[in-house]
Amino acid sequence: MGHAADEITPFLKARRASLDATALGLPDGIARRRVRGLRREEVAQLAGISVDYYTRIEQGRAPAISDAVIDAIARALRLNRDERAFLRNITLPRRRADGEICHAGAEPRPPVRPQIRELLDAMGESVPAVVYGPGMDMLAWNRLGGRLAFDVESLPEEERNTARLVFLHPEARAVYPDWEDVAEGVVATLRSEIGQRVGQARVQRVVCDLKDGSEVFRRMWEAQTVRELNLGVKRIRNAEVGELVVTFESFPLPTDPGQRLCTYTAPSGSAAETKLRAFAEKILDRV
Repeated sequence: MGHAADEITPFLKARRASLDATALGLPDGIARRRVRGLRREEVAQLAGISVDYYTRIEQGRAPAISDAVIDAIARALRLNRDERAFLRNITLPRRRADGEICHAGAEPRPPVRPQIRELLDAMGESVPAVVYGPGMDMLAWNRLGGRLAFDVESLPEEERNTARLVFLHPEARAVYPDWEDVAEGVVATLRSEIGQRVGQARVQRVVCDLKDGSEVFRRMWEAQTVRELNLGVKRIRNAEVGELVVTFESFPLPTDPGQRLCTYTAPSGSAAETKLRAFAEKILDRV
Protein backbone atom coordinates (compact mmCIF):
# COMPACT_ATOMS: atom_id res chain seq x y z
CA MET A 1 0.00 0.00 0.00
CA GLY A 2 1.38 3.41 -0.94
CA HIS A 3 2.18 6.46 1.12
CA ALA A 4 0.74 9.97 1.12
CA ALA A 5 3.03 11.36 -1.59
CA ASP A 6 1.20 14.68 -1.57
CA GLU A 7 2.50 15.15 2.01
CA ILE A 8 5.91 13.47 1.74
CA THR A 9 7.14 15.13 -1.45
CA PRO A 10 6.58 18.81 -0.58
CA PHE A 11 7.76 18.29 3.01
CA LEU A 12 11.08 16.65 2.10
CA LYS A 13 11.68 19.10 -0.74
CA ALA A 14 11.06 22.05 1.57
CA ARG A 15 13.41 20.67 4.22
CA ARG A 16 16.11 20.00 1.61
CA ALA A 17 15.75 23.54 0.30
CA SER A 18 16.05 25.04 3.79
CA LEU A 19 19.58 23.69 4.38
CA ASP A 20 22.87 25.34 3.49
CA ALA A 21 25.09 22.78 1.78
CA THR A 22 28.25 24.77 2.46
CA ALA A 23 27.48 25.00 6.17
CA LEU A 24 27.15 21.21 6.21
CA GLY A 25 30.56 20.84 4.61
CA LEU A 26 29.27 19.72 1.22
CA PRO A 27 31.08 21.05 -1.87
CA ASP A 28 29.30 22.84 -4.71
CA GLY A 29 30.86 20.47 -7.20
CA ILE A 30 32.01 21.35 -10.70
CA ALA A 31 28.75 23.02 -11.71
CA ARG A 32 27.24 25.82 -9.67
CA ARG A 33 24.08 25.02 -7.73
CA ARG A 34 20.98 26.03 -9.63
CA VAL A 35 18.62 25.63 -6.68
CA ARG A 36 18.79 26.37 -3.02
CA GLY A 37 19.60 23.68 -0.43
CA LEU A 38 20.64 20.05 -0.76
CA ARG A 39 20.33 17.78 -3.76
CA ARG A 40 18.70 14.37 -3.39
CA GLU A 41 22.03 12.62 -3.75
CA GLU A 42 23.47 14.71 -0.91
CA VAL A 43 20.62 13.81 1.43
CA ALA A 44 21.10 10.16 0.48
CA GLN A 45 24.81 10.43 1.19
CA LEU A 46 24.25 12.04 4.60
CA ALA A 47 21.62 9.42 5.46
CA GLY A 48 23.74 6.50 4.28
CA ILE A 49 21.19 5.17 1.77
CA SER A 50 21.16 4.91 -2.02
CA VAL A 51 20.04 7.83 -4.17
CA ASP A 52 17.43 5.63 -5.83
CA TYR A 53 15.95 4.62 -2.49
CA TYR A 54 15.84 8.19 -1.21
CA THR A 55 14.21 9.31 -4.47
CA ARG A 56 11.51 6.67 -4.10
CA ILE A 57 10.91 7.75 -0.50
CA GLU A 58 10.61 11.41 -1.47
CA GLN A 59 8.21 10.54 -4.27
CA GLY A 60 6.04 8.41 -1.96
CA ARG A 61 6.86 5.20 -3.87
CA ALA A 62 8.71 3.27 -1.16
CA PRO A 63 6.39 0.49 0.08
CA ALA A 64 7.93 0.08 3.55
CA ILE A 65 10.43 2.29 5.35
CA SER A 66 12.20 1.19 8.52
CA ASP A 67 12.50 3.35 11.62
CA ALA A 68 16.29 3.35 11.16
CA VAL A 69 15.98 4.87 7.68
CA ILE A 70 13.48 7.49 8.88
CA ASP A 71 15.86 8.43 11.71
CA ALA A 72 18.78 8.65 9.26
CA ILE A 73 16.85 10.97 6.93
CA ALA A 74 15.73 13.07 9.90
CA ARG A 75 19.34 13.49 11.00
CA ALA A 76 20.47 14.32 7.47
CA LEU A 77 17.79 17.02 7.15
CA ARG A 78 18.38 18.34 10.69
CA LEU A 79 14.72 17.82 11.63
CA ASN A 80 13.50 18.84 15.05
CA ARG A 81 11.34 16.61 17.26
CA ASP A 82 8.02 17.74 15.80
CA GLU A 83 9.29 17.43 12.23
CA ARG A 84 10.58 13.92 12.96
CA ALA A 85 7.17 12.90 14.29
CA PHE A 86 5.49 14.35 11.23
CA LEU A 87 7.86 12.52 8.86
CA ARG A 88 7.38 9.24 10.70
CA ASN A 89 3.61 9.51 10.35
CA ILE A 90 3.40 10.52 6.70
CA THR A 91 5.69 7.66 5.68
CA LEU A 92 3.32 5.09 7.17
CA PRO A 93 1.20 3.23 4.60
CA ARG A 94 -1.79 5.37 3.75
CA ARG A 95 -5.05 3.83 4.90
CA ARG A 96 -7.46 6.44 3.58
CA ALA A 97 -7.24 8.69 0.55
CA ASP A 98 -7.06 12.43 1.22
CA GLY A 99 -9.91 13.00 -1.23
CA GLU A 100 -12.13 10.74 0.86
CA ILE A 101 -11.32 12.77 3.97
CA CYS A 102 -11.95 16.09 2.25
CA HIS A 103 -15.33 14.99 0.92
CA ALA A 104 -16.44 13.05 3.98
CA GLY A 105 -19.32 14.30 6.08
CA ALA A 106 -18.84 16.12 9.37
CA GLU A 107 -17.53 13.89 12.15
CA PRO A 108 -19.15 13.95 15.59
CA ARG A 109 -17.14 15.90 18.12
CA PRO A 110 -15.64 13.79 20.90
CA PRO A 111 -17.33 14.25 24.28
CA VAL A 112 -15.60 16.04 27.14
CA ARG A 113 -15.65 14.11 30.42
CA PRO A 114 -17.80 15.52 33.26
CA GLN A 115 -14.72 15.74 35.46
CA ILE A 116 -13.00 18.03 32.95
CA ARG A 117 -16.10 20.21 32.73
CA GLU A 118 -16.07 20.45 36.52
CA LEU A 119 -12.44 21.57 36.35
CA LEU A 120 -13.35 24.24 33.80
CA ASP A 121 -16.08 25.53 36.09
CA ALA A 122 -13.74 25.51 39.09
CA MET A 123 -11.36 27.82 37.22
CA GLY A 124 -14.21 29.91 35.86
CA GLU A 125 -13.94 32.89 38.22
CA SER A 126 -10.32 33.75 37.45
CA VAL A 127 -8.77 31.61 34.71
CA PRO A 128 -10.10 31.51 31.13
CA ALA A 129 -9.85 27.92 29.91
CA VAL A 130 -10.80 25.94 26.83
CA VAL A 131 -10.67 22.24 25.94
CA TYR A 132 -9.46 21.74 22.37
CA GLY A 133 -9.92 18.62 20.30
CA PRO A 134 -8.35 17.32 17.07
CA GLY A 135 -8.01 19.94 14.38
CA MET A 136 -8.21 22.74 16.98
CA ASP A 137 -11.94 22.26 17.58
CA MET A 138 -13.18 24.04 20.70
CA LEU A 139 -15.00 21.30 22.62
CA ALA A 140 -15.72 22.96 25.97
CA TRP A 141 -14.93 26.20 27.81
CA ASN A 142 -15.77 28.18 30.91
CA ARG A 143 -17.46 31.58 30.75
CA LEU A 144 -14.18 33.47 30.61
CA GLY A 145 -12.62 31.16 28.02
CA GLY A 146 -15.67 31.44 25.82
CA ARG A 147 -15.46 35.24 25.68
CA LEU A 148 -11.70 35.83 25.67
CA ALA A 149 -11.27 36.32 21.92
CA PHE A 150 -14.61 35.52 20.26
CA ASP A 151 -18.08 34.94 21.68
CA VAL A 152 -17.93 31.18 21.19
CA GLU A 153 -21.50 30.52 22.37
CA SER A 154 -22.90 32.65 19.55
CA LEU A 155 -21.06 30.70 16.84
CA PRO A 156 -22.46 27.70 14.95
CA GLU A 157 -20.82 24.45 16.04
CA GLU A 158 -18.76 24.09 12.84
CA GLU A 159 -17.26 27.56 13.42
CA ARG A 160 -16.12 26.69 16.94
CA ASN A 161 -12.64 25.94 15.72
CA THR A 162 -9.62 28.14 16.34
CA ALA A 163 -8.01 27.49 12.96
CA ARG A 164 -11.20 28.40 11.09
CA LEU A 165 -11.68 31.52 13.21
CA VAL A 166 -8.13 32.75 12.63
CA PHE A 167 -8.26 32.33 8.84
CA LEU A 168 -11.93 32.74 7.97
CA HIS A 169 -13.58 35.02 10.54
CA PRO A 170 -13.83 38.60 9.22
CA GLU A 171 -12.74 40.09 12.56
CA ALA A 172 -9.75 37.80 13.16
CA ARG A 173 -7.09 40.38 12.28
CA ALA A 174 -8.72 42.89 14.63
CA VAL A 175 -8.95 40.35 17.46
CA TYR A 176 -5.30 39.29 17.12
CA PRO A 177 -2.95 42.30 16.73
CA ASP A 178 -0.13 39.87 15.92
CA TRP A 179 -2.29 38.01 13.41
CA GLU A 180 0.55 36.82 11.18
CA ASP A 181 2.34 35.14 14.09
CA VAL A 182 -0.91 33.60 15.35
CA ALA A 183 -1.76 32.30 11.87
CA GLU A 184 1.68 30.76 11.38
CA GLY A 185 1.35 29.10 14.78
CA VAL A 186 -2.00 27.61 13.78
CA VAL A 187 -0.54 26.15 10.59
CA ALA A 188 2.47 24.70 12.40
CA THR A 189 0.19 23.22 15.07
CA LEU A 190 -2.05 21.53 12.51
CA ARG A 191 0.98 19.88 10.90
CA SER A 192 2.24 18.82 14.30
CA GLU A 193 -1.14 17.20 15.02
CA ILE A 194 -0.91 15.23 11.80
CA GLY A 195 2.54 14.09 12.92
CA GLN A 196 1.19 12.87 16.23
CA ARG A 197 -1.54 10.86 14.47
CA VAL A 198 -4.14 12.13 16.93
CA GLY A 199 -7.48 12.62 15.21
CA GLN A 200 -5.78 12.73 11.83
CA ALA A 201 -9.01 12.54 9.79
CA ARG A 202 -10.46 15.58 11.54
CA VAL A 203 -7.21 17.53 11.13
CA GLN A 204 -7.13 16.70 7.43
CA ARG A 205 -10.74 17.82 7.05
CA VAL A 206 -9.96 21.19 8.68
CA VAL A 207 -6.91 21.59 6.44
CA CYS A 208 -9.00 20.81 3.33
CA ASP A 209 -11.60 23.41 4.31
CA LEU A 210 -8.96 26.07 4.94
CA LYS A 211 -7.18 25.34 1.67
CA ASP A 212 -10.48 25.91 -0.09
CA GLY A 213 -11.34 29.04 1.87
CA SER A 214 -8.09 30.94 2.39
CA GLU A 215 -5.32 31.78 -0.05
CA VAL A 216 -3.14 32.91 2.86
CA PHE A 217 -3.57 29.53 4.53
CA ARG A 218 -2.56 27.76 1.33
CA ARG A 219 0.61 29.84 1.12
CA MET A 220 1.52 29.22 4.76
CA TRP A 221 0.72 25.50 4.48
CA GLU A 222 3.14 25.17 1.56
CA ALA A 223 5.97 26.39 3.82
CA GLN A 224 5.82 22.96 5.54
CA THR A 225 6.38 24.35 9.06
CA VAL A 226 5.88 21.87 11.89
CA ARG A 227 5.77 22.98 15.51
CA GLU A 228 3.87 22.01 18.64
CA LEU A 229 2.93 25.12 20.61
CA ASN A 230 2.28 24.13 24.22
CA LEU A 231 2.96 27.52 25.78
CA GLY A 232 3.52 31.11 24.83
CA VAL A 233 2.25 34.67 25.03
CA LYS A 234 -0.65 36.00 22.98
CA ARG A 235 -2.09 39.48 22.46
CA ILE A 236 -5.87 39.55 22.19
CA ARG A 237 -8.08 42.57 21.58
CA ASN A 238 -10.96 41.74 23.90
CA ALA A 239 -14.42 43.22 23.29
CA GLU A 240 -14.85 44.08 27.00
CA VAL A 241 -11.55 45.58 28.14
CA GLY A 242 -9.44 46.14 25.03
CA GLU A 243 -6.03 44.59 24.55
CA LEU A 244 -5.09 41.69 26.81
CA VAL A 245 -1.65 40.06 26.98
CA VAL A 246 -2.04 36.52 28.27
CA THR A 247 0.21 33.54 28.81
CA PHE A 248 -1.21 30.28 27.51
CA GLU A 249 -0.36 26.75 28.61
CA SER A 250 -1.68 23.66 26.84
CA PHE A 251 -1.97 20.41 28.80
CA PRO A 252 -2.69 17.10 27.01
CA LEU A 253 -5.39 14.99 28.64
CA PRO A 254 -3.84 11.48 28.61
CA THR A 255 -7.12 9.61 29.09
CA ASP A 256 -8.82 11.62 26.33
CA PRO A 257 -6.70 11.18 23.18
CA GLY A 258 -6.51 14.29 21.05
CA GLN A 259 -7.89 16.61 23.76
CA ARG A 260 -5.98 19.42 25.45
CA LEU A 261 -6.83 21.79 28.25
CA CYS A 262 -5.57 25.30 27.52
CA THR A 263 -5.43 27.99 30.22
CA TYR A 264 -4.85 31.73 29.84
CA THR A 265 -3.26 33.67 32.70
CA ALA A 266 -1.12 36.74 33.42
CA PRO A 267 1.87 37.23 35.77
CA SER A 268 0.83 37.95 39.36
CA GLY A 269 0.84 41.66 40.16
CA SER A 270 1.24 42.72 36.55
CA ALA A 271 -0.84 45.26 34.65
CA ALA A 272 -1.96 42.36 32.46
CA GLU A 273 -3.35 40.55 35.51
CA THR A 274 -5.27 43.67 36.57
CA LYS A 275 -6.85 43.87 33.14
CA LEU A 276 -7.66 40.17 33.13
CA ARG A 277 -9.39 40.58 36.49
CA ALA A 278 -11.41 43.50 35.12
CA PHE A 279 -12.49 41.29 32.22
CA ALA A 280 -13.54 38.52 34.62
CA GLU A 281 -15.56 40.93 36.76
CA LYS A 282 -17.45 42.24 33.75
CA ILE A 283 -18.35 38.77 32.49
CA LEU A 284 -19.25 37.31 35.89
CA ASP A 285 -21.34 40.33 36.94
CA ARG A 286 -23.79 39.48 34.17
CA VAL A 287 -24.67 36.12 35.68
